[in-house]
Amino acid sequence: MREVVDGVFELSLGFVNMHLVVTDDGVVLVDTGLPRRSARIEKALQSIHKSIGEVRSILLTHHHFDHTGNVADLRTRSGARVFAHAADAPVISGAIRPEITSRMVRLVSRFMSAEPTKIDQVISGDGSEPLPGFTAVHTPGHTRGHVSYLLDRDGGVLFAGDAAAGRKGAVSSAPRAAAVDLAELDRSVAKLASHDFEYAVFGHGQAVTGKAVEKFRTYAATLP
Repeated sequence: MREVVDGVFELSLGFVNMHLVVTDDGVVLVDTGLPRRSARIEKALQSIHKSIGEVRSILLTHHHFDHTGNVADLRTRSGARVFAHAADAPVISGAIRPEITSRMVRLVSRFMSAEPTKIDQVISGDGSEPLPGFTAVHTPGHTRGHVSYLLDRDGGVLFAGDAAAGRKGAVSSAPRAAAVDLAELDRSVAKLASHDFEYAVFGHGQAVTGKAVEKFRTYAATLP
């Protein structure tokens, strides 16, 4: 686990990242990684002198199992409130089946899935503030209800989820085979590039530090 900026930590769980944010009101998790990784998350919390019981909120970027894999267990053990967009919330809660366009994702989903859980607060408006210091930005395309989060800290930290990916200090495409609407995904990248932030972290790939929004604008300029 590495600290990206003060109090913002990135934990890699296989091929996917999740993030831990230390706030005055406790720990906020952004996504929860692949299923059956709760012990790894608990160990990461202990490494920064925190505990499961100090997790107060879980912000989900979208419903895919590699991002929601431990949310049910962590919610039960910590009592944390879980936040997700209205368009993805029914999938996370198990009310409806996920929309899967990729044959590979469909195959993997047969062998690995996330346990459903209740959503405590639904995000519906773009630009809403689910928690103090956090702004939700609806960035559909990867899923219908994909949300990125902006944290007002150290010039701005973007939690991009799977709206984009980080690669060797630059911004690149998130896994496009898993996206439900590529044109909408590209529009979401342009939306993120219209904000201001110094740092960007991703569900997949390396964090971009220092004027990260400029890297987003460079990537957005290559899109149709």
